[in-house]
Amino acid sequence: MNMHPPTGWDAVHAGQACEAIGSDGTVTSWDVRRWMSLSDAADHALLVDRCTGPTLDVGCGVGRVTQALAARGIRALGIDISPEAVRMARGRGADAVRRNIFDEVPEEGSWQEAVLADGNIGIGGDPVRLLRRLRRLMRPDGVVIVEVDGPGTGVVHDIIRLRVAGRLTEAFPWTWVGVDAVDELAAEAGLAVGEIRRRDGRCVARLMPRAAGKETA
Repeated sequence: MNMHPPTGWDAVHAGQACEAIGSDGTVTSWDVRRWMSLSDAADHALLVDRCTGPTLDVGCGVGRVTQALAARGIRALGIDISPEAVRMARGRGADAVRRNIFDEVPEEGSWQEAVLADGNIGIGGDPVRLLRRLRRLMRPDGVVIVEVDGPGTGVVHDIIRLRVAGRLTEAFPWTWVGVDAVDELAAEAGLAVGEIRRRDGRCVARLMPRAAGKETA
């Protein structure tokens, strides 16, 4: 699978407005302004304050969540394939590396949490493969904190392009996962839903090793 960044990701992380164009022509706006901002109250309640130990921020972008974790005294490492995103994250004082999550990652096996914010469960177009990869990067009792879409979404696989400043990127795979589908995907990866939290229209699932998971509303 080609996991190199499509041309245009750097422009997205520089703050340019972005739309995702599906294979059927459907256009979806992506909330670049929120990605570029500092962590807000919802970020803290759903993501940042849920982390207790060394944390990987996968698809960290400009380091919004990584920076907030570090401010809490949490050892946090942001990972992104965009050199512009990593440059900006470091400029904010976040620890970040340009890396494909499926390649070698620093301190493999030592991470307590992994965060997939902003729908990053879609990275690579194969959520189960991604979750299994994160399990190998984490401690045996490690937890994955996943931001998902609302009910009714299910699992939607597509090949999309980004439109940034009037230009289209190359096509790449992406997957949208709804809260109604996360339990089944987690089970395929050997995980279970420990809890689901909602705030400000956002939804986050906490995925735990299957023996420890207990689903709650």
